[in-house]
Amino acid sequence: MPEIGKLLILTGALLIVLGLAFTFGDRFSFFRVGRLPGDMVYRRGNFTFYFPLVTSLLLSLILTALFWFFGRR
Repeated sequence: MPEIGKLLILTGALLIVLGLAFTFGDRFSFFRVGRLPGDMVYRRGNFTFYFPLVTSLLLSLILTALFWFFGRR
């Protein structure tokens, strides 16, 4: 059971850091998740289509690295 406790603490800490980053991220120009160059925005009249391509790729790379690092034994 101690492994589950450690995992829950790590997950909680990660969620707190991620929440703070999204809350205060607009104040820092280097942390612009969701508005990176390469994210596509199409506006026509009252219709807006937004596809965060580069943000999705970056998030996928980070999660893959984390799962690889914590998954190996």
